[in-house]
Amino acid sequence: MTEFHRNVRRSDGLAFYCRQCAAQRSETSRRKRGIKERRQSPVPVPDGSKWCPSCEEIKPLAEFTRTKAKRDGYHSYCLPCHTAKGVASKVRHHGSTREYHLRHRYGIGQAEFDELLAEQGGVCAICGAADPQHVDHDHRTGWVRGILCFNCNGGLGQFRDDPVLLANAITYLKGTTWRRALIHPGVYRISSSTRGRPPSRSS
Repeated sequence: MTEFHRNVRRSDGLAFYCRQCAAQRSETSRRKRGIKERRQSPVPVPDGSKWCPSCEEIKPLAEFTRTKAKRDGYHSYCLPCHTAKGVASKVRHHGSTREYHLRHRYGIGQAEFDELLAEQGGVCAICGAADPQHVDHDHRTGWVRGILCFNCNGGLGQFRDDPVLLANAITYLKGTTWRRALIHPGVYRISSSTRGRPPSRSS
């Protein structure tokens, strides 16, 4: 009985093929599908370590990413190799990591990004700064709204995309910011705020 895997779908509760034959059939299937033979360390791997088949080095488990998909709880490749393979996969399937990021995060590609930016005149949709690189989207619907610079995109996020909070901030600035008032052609008067207090002499 121990020579067979369990299979609850069969009447006897055991797999049709024994463990050895099942392993051979699995390897044959993997070869037909183009999956390379699983590589193993040529030397014994000490406890607390793992062999990376990419760089062929034995490294501490701390240098491997955790995953529930593997029996030992760690990815096959070490962190540098895992990252490099991820980048290579994104480039192979999407052309670049930038294209992958835009598609995965916002549902648009670089072509759509460039089109949106061109419609804005090549500047941030809020402050007009040149060469903005951040996609602004509605967090509730996922709809892309425009291309913003780092500061404007971060500012909207800090205000949680709430128009009421942004309006309150505008009202607050208007009541606390010093303003130049034109009182005569070429003559200005600085009007101080009605709230807050001036800086101390030591400032």
